[in-house]
Amino acid sequence: MEPHIALLPSAGMGHLMPFLRLAAMLASRNCKVTLLTAQPTVSAAESKHLNSFFSAHPHIQRLDFQVVPLQSSNPHGDPFFLQFEAIIRSVHLLPPLLSSLSPPISALFLDIAAATCVDQLADHPSLSISYYILSTTSARFFSLITHLPHLTLESSCVNLKLHGLPSFSISNIPPPIFNPQNLFTTQMISNARAISRVKGVVSNTFHWFEAETIEPLNSGKTSITLPQFLPIGPFKHYEDPGKCSSLSWLDEQPAKSVVYVSFGSRTAMSKDQIKEIGEGLLKSKQKFLWVLKSVKVDKAEETELKELVGHSLLEKIEEKKQGIVVKEWVKQEEILTHHAIGGFFSHCGWNSTMEAAQRGVPMLAWTLNGDQRFNAEVVEKAGLGLWPKHWGWLGERLVKSEEIEEKIEELMQDHKLRSMAQKVGEEAKRAWEIGGTSEKVVGQLIEMLKLKVWNV
Repeated sequence: MEPHIALLPSAGMGHLMPFLRLAAMLASRNCKVTLLTAQPTVSAAESKHLNSFFSAHPHIQRLDFQVVPLQSSNPHGDPFFLQFEAIIRSVHLLPPLLSSLSPPISALFLDIAAATCVDQLADHPSLSISYYILSTTSARFFSLITHLPHLTLESSCVNLKLHGLPSFSISNIPPPIFNPQNLFTTQMISNARAISRVKGVVSNTFHWFEAETIEPLNSGKTSITLPQFLPIGPFKHYEDPGKCSSLSWLDEQPAKSVVYVSFGSRTAMSKDQIKEIGEGLLKSKQKFLWVLKSVKVDKAEETELKELVGHSLLEKIEEKKQGIVVKEWVKQEEILTHHAIGGFFSHCGWNSTMEAAQRGVPMLAWTLNGDQRFNAEVVEKAGLGLWPKHWGWLGERLVKSEEIEEKIEELMQDHKLRSMAQKVGEEAKRAWEIGGTSEKVVGQLIEMLKLKVWNV
C-alpha cells in the first residue's frame, strides 16, 4: 500500500521551493502526496509557483490552510517571520483538515520554521501519524539551531565548540540571536525544542558536502538527543513548463563566460550598494546576468529599473552590451544549468548553494543575513567558492566597486577554483547514483513511511 504523505511549508520562496521539490520526489516514488498551502501567501512569487506546480503535477493534491492573521505591534516586522508565527498559532485548525484526508495520512512533513507545531499535533487524539521536519538550511546551521535552547552566548568569545560537532566563529551567528526578545530568536528556540519529538529530519544536503557535521549528528554522541538526520540532496529540479525569459540572451554567450548575480528572493539593497555592484561588474569586464530586487516582499515591488540602478549606470550597461539587468523572478536552476554560466555571485542562501553545488558552478559568497555565514563556511571548505568575510553582514559597510571587481575577476579566472567546483558537482551527482548516499537514504525514508502504513 502506498503511503499518504502531507507536507506543510511555511513562508517565502526559500522555504517553499524545497517543499515543492520534496513533494515531486516523493510522488515519483509511489507516495500519495498532499501539499498544505498556508493562505494567504506573503509574496506573489509563492502564489504563482504554487499554481504552476499544481498545474504540472495534477496527481499531487492541494489543500489550502487558512491561517489566522497575526497582528504585529511593529509595522516594520519581517512579514515572513510574522507568517511563520501565524502558521504556528493556527495549528489548532490542522487536525480536522488532516483527519479529513483520504486515505488517511501516515506522515506529516513540517517546515523547520514551524516545528513547534508538533508539540500540539503529536498529542492530538484524532491523529496517529509520524512527524518529520524538512530542514531548509545547511546541516551546519541546523546543528546550531538544535543547541540554541541550551546555549549561553557571549559576544566576547571568538569560537564556539558544540559537543561532537565542528567549532565555528561566534561572528557567524546572526546578530538577532544575541537578542532573546527577537521574534526570529524566540521562534528558533521554540522550534529547536520540538525537534526531539519527530521521527526524522530530512535535509537538502549530501553526505560528502557536509560529512564533518552529518556524521556527528547521526552518531548519538552529541550533547543532546536528536532524531535521525536524513541527507537526501541535492533536491532535483521538478517539471515546470514555463519559459525563463533570460535564457535567450544567455544562448548567445560563449561557454562559462557569464557571472550570474542574484542575492535571493528576500534581499533588498540600498541604491548606493546597488550602484557599487553595477560599477564593479562593469569594471571586471566579465559578462553578467544580474537579477535585482528592491523590496523584501514582491507585492510592493513598484520601483522602475532605471530608478533602482540609476539612469546613467543603466545606460552604461546597455551601451557596453556586457550584461543585462532584470527585476523579475527567474528560474535559477535553469540559469545555473546553462552552458554560458561560469560563476555565481550569491548571498549563499541554502537553496542557491545546493543548486550551484549540484551543477559544479563556482560561487562568490556575500553573506548578508540569517544562516548564510554558516552556509559560506560549507562552500569554502568544500572548495565550491570564495568568501570575503570582511564584507560583513548587509548594511554593515558599503562594499566598494573595486572590491567587487577584484573578486568577480578571481571567481571567473581562477582555474583551480573551477576545477574544485567541478569536483563538488561530480560528488553531488554521485550521491544520486544507484548505491549513492542520498539515493540510499531516500530508499530508507520510503521504507519507514511504508512501514507506518502497515502498522496503522
